[in-house]
Amino acid sequence: MTTTLDWYGCATFALKTAGLNIFLDAYIDRAANAPGSGLKADDIDACDWIVVGHSHFDHLYGAERIAVNTGAKIIGSYETVRVMEQAGVPLEQMICVAGGEYIDLGNGVTVSVYPSQHSCVWSHAEMHQPGEVCIGDLGVTWQEQNRRMGELMDYLSQELEADASAHVASSLQGDRGDGGALIFVFETPDGSVLFQDTSGHWSGILRDLRPDVAIMAAAGRGNIDGEPIQGSLAEFIARQSDLLRPSKLILCHHDNWLPGFSVDTDIQPIRDVLQRVAPRVELLELGYLDGREILPI
Repeated sequence: MTTTLDWYGCATFALKTAGLNIFLDAYIDRAANAPGSGLKADDIDACDWIVVGHSHFDHLYGAERIAVNTGAKIIGSYETVRVMEQAGVPLEQMICVAGGEYIDLGNGVTVSVYPSQHSCVWSHAEMHQPGEVCIGDLGVTWQEQNRRMGELMDYLSQELEADASAHVASSLQGDRGDGGALIFVFETPDGSVLFQDTSGHWSGILRDLRPDVAIMAAAGRGNIDGEPIQGSLAEFIARQSDLLRPSKLILCHHDNWLPGFSVDTDIQPIRDVLQRVAPRVELLELGYLDGREILPI
């Protein structure tokens, strides 16, 4: 028995294990000027579960169609479930979680849910390369963060090309923020997989987890216990790797999924810091839909 992973771009994957097809996030559609798998959520015809890390459109958009077309059940925050019910997904097809839940997915596969943090997206406009060091922005109030988020939205409305702007407008589903970011740990007959779809964490939670494989977001400015990292994204990922100590690390959210905001990420700084901080962690680089075998170790 083996467990495989297909990357659809951004932070969306299909995890296939023990006869189950589990989508990690559901954002498959792309703007015409963005790279991706070439597929849309409407093309997915087989899915058992959709597990959503948070409620922003670049993670949740498409889950409503996959769920309706396949009968898959959605696991996500209360905000995710609210948005999906508004989009026409029956409540009985969804499970609300906030952290602390342990869910049986069938066929000997379970998932544990942990509270997490969203990246400090309010602290920047266009995303930085992972080797760039960022300092400051400590102790910023909720009100100031919201004001800066408004500035970011104004920036995007002015800077995005027409294709990207139209895509964002069509993908927004009325979310009221991220809904509370979550981390998931899957236990399968082949081993364990951690899924994180944004660059943030509670360090006291991560240090007690020991997944065989960790999927980590590599985008934006890392959030450690509610404050932006004083350093680089590469350092953030290496510190997470040192806390978790997985055998294998897989990155996500690092492609240029929304030109004008995202960047085509240079992975070399991450490789370099990983080699110094967590040398025993093997970095696996996935292409779109390459069906990589990730378990057993």
